[in-house]
Amino acid sequence: MTVGEPLSILKSVFGYSSFKPFQPEIIQNVLKKRDTLAILPTGGGKSVCYQIPALIFPGLTVVISPLIALMKDQVEQLHELGVPALFLNSSLSTKAYQANMQAVRSGNVKLLYVAPETLLTTRIYNLLHTLPLDCLTIDEAHCISEWGHDFRQEYRQLADIRPHFPNAVCLALTATATPRVRQDIQKCLAFKTANEFVASFNRPNLLIEVRPKINPLQQILKFLEGFQNQSGIIYCFTRQQVETLAQSLQEHGYAARPYHAGLEDEQRKINQELFIRDDIQIIVATIAFGMGINKSNVRFVIHHDLPKSIESYYQEIGRAGRDGLEAHCLLLYSFSDAQKLRYFINQKEEPLRKVAEHHLQAMIQFAESLACRRKPLLEYFGERYATANCGMCDACRSSEQKTDDITIPAQMFLSCVKRTGESFPARHVMDVLSGKRTAKVIQHEHQNLSTFGIGKELTQNQWRSIASQLVQKGLLSEGGKYGRHRLTAKAYETLKNKSPILGTLTGDSLAPAPGKLSGIEYDQGLFEILRKKRKELADAAQVPPYVIFSDRTLAEMAVYYPMTEPGMKGISGIGAVKFARYGKDFLELIRGYCQPRNLEEKSRQPARQTSQAKRPDISARSLQVGEAFSAGRPVADLSTEWGVSPDTILQHLVNYALDGHPLRQSDEFLKMSHLQPDQQIAVGQAFEKLGAQRLKPVFEALGGTISYDELKILRLHYLCSSQP
Repeated sequence: MTVGEPLSILKSVFGYSSFKPFQPEIIQNVLKKRDTLAILPTGGGKSVCYQIPALIFPGLTVVISPLIALMKDQVEQLHELGVPALFLNSSLSTKAYQANMQAVRSGNVKLLYVAPETLLTTRIYNLLHTLPLDCLTIDEAHCISEWGHDFRQEYRQLADIRPHFPNAVCLALTATATPRVRQDIQKCLAFKTANEFVASFNRPNLLIEVRPKINPLQQILKFLEGFQNQSGIIYCFTRQQVETLAQSLQEHGYAARPYHAGLEDEQRKINQELFIRDDIQIIVATIAFGMGINKSNVRFVIHHDLPKSIESYYQEIGRAGRDGLEAHCLLLYSFSDAQKLRYFINQKEEPLRKVAEHHLQAMIQFAESLACRRKPLLEYFGERYATANCGMCDACRSSEQKTDDITIPAQMFLSCVKRTGESFPARHVMDVLSGKRTAKVIQHEHQNLSTFGIGKELTQNQWRSIASQLVQKGLLSEGGKYGRHRLTAKAYETLKNKSPILGTLTGDSLAPAPGKLSGIEYDQGLFEILRKKRKELADAAQVPPYVIFSDRTLAEMAVYYPMTEPGMKGISGIGAVKFARYGKDFLELIRGYCQPRNLEEKSRQPARQTSQAKRPDISARSLQVGEAFSAGRPVADLSTEWGVSPDTILQHLVNYALDGHPLRQSDEFLKMSHLQPDQQIAVGQAFEKLGAQRLKPVFEALGGTISYDELKILRLHYLCSSQP
């Protein structure tokens, strides 16, 4: 491997033209031999942060990983890229283990993957002492911390290994670490300086949804109708639930297999291989058992039961959409699940019981929250999320649907909150309205209230949607240990004045859009042809299909129809080795599909919008909002005055500006953005190059790494600052 600059290696080896946020800074820090802690979201490109330095360092890079399957997966992907990498773990035969050790000893290996307990053995310790070790990478570094959700004692012992390799820089990586855990990691590994890089925990391509668990099998079957022939994971609390659900799905025609610690090792291995190689569609697994896979084309994750912590939940939904395309995460929640987890927590000794209770309480508050899902999720990890509407969760999407007059059911809900003493979460209020004689309803004698059973005509999902909208409209506040609801001053004023309340009565699960993945509209016919070819090549090479090409790479082929070598090499994920191995096969398929249909290869660079481009029709309200803003009124005031979301105000301001009206210069929009300064600059440069008329060209030019919500905000900053 010829040593080159990180960016050229990124393109030539990995097939990507630009880095993801924080990757270049982390790589440069590691190359300067500075110990580094990197917190990147799942799918944020953690592996590139040590793989590129490994190709530049003259010596060996050792990667410590807790999962055998993940090591195997990483090494297979590196081999497909032409990178010399091996692993040493208990899955190897004695002969294969010795052969791998000899390959490492000969200096022909750049990356060596080992488990922490393997690194602690005398023979591996002695082997590494004979070699120039440049980098010690600790993956899943949260396992070091006793405050982490997955503490492992053997990880804690890694602190004793570090002093024996003084010339090796240490890179600690994880996707799940609270500020307290991050501090503990650095202390344990004796980092002398705080070289810490914390990217946003937000995964904008994940559609996050929480639904009351009513009839879980029927809810899951209904959900799966939107994911024909697509891969997904379903998590259950117990092994028995895993077996029962997997069998039920098989009886309904789905290719599903169970995965839990009670299976024989060989059967578990077979089931996992079938899943990662796309021979089955669904894996049903216990929450407590780690999958250890890096399958990039998981399109959905369902939680049949409540996870034990936010960290576990975040890590588990993080297995979806690793290719950057849209994926759907559904959590079915019931209070009995929380009680079940609390029962097991109470069997623990202190201080483990206290830590586990803290984790569970945060998870319950997330599940019972009626505001934007990303807000409590990201704030748990110490990240402020100020965006008004993420557009990718059940709470925010409910506010985007066609509005109905929901005054009567809204009044029912508010009245029931008041009559129950403003001391209960939404779940209990919904039970009273629906006429359910639960133990809690009977205990508090709420079956005697005038509001008991008056809302039977609406489903639980519809009531949950209404409750969420009342919180968003500022009519209800939620807080306290169990998310109890109270009426706000605005609610009393609304009830007193008998003001109408607009919203939506929908309670259905969010449905995926066919033929559209994370903003990319692709040719479904070509995509299926390419997917079949990928599977054929993967089976021949005995590797998972996503190791050949990711779904995102195939989707881009089905968008741009590359029929030339430069066109194919311009597709994300196609480096020199991948093109040499597979480029010809896929070019022939695309030509064979496009030529009879008179389809031409498309340029990846959309033309910049001209000043003559058609402007949107501007409404009287947009004029009013624009004039009020330019007169000095902030967005929050305008949102309150007109009773709409801040996102709606932003759209009015865009209409106003694109219609040719000048907006006052303001840094308000920069303050609304939670991107890093370098990301904001990159977005501004993209608008400068491509214009502000449409967001999609800018979204694609930035590789889909910046959410549309952020682009809406920063487009207004660009429109303000670019005016004469």
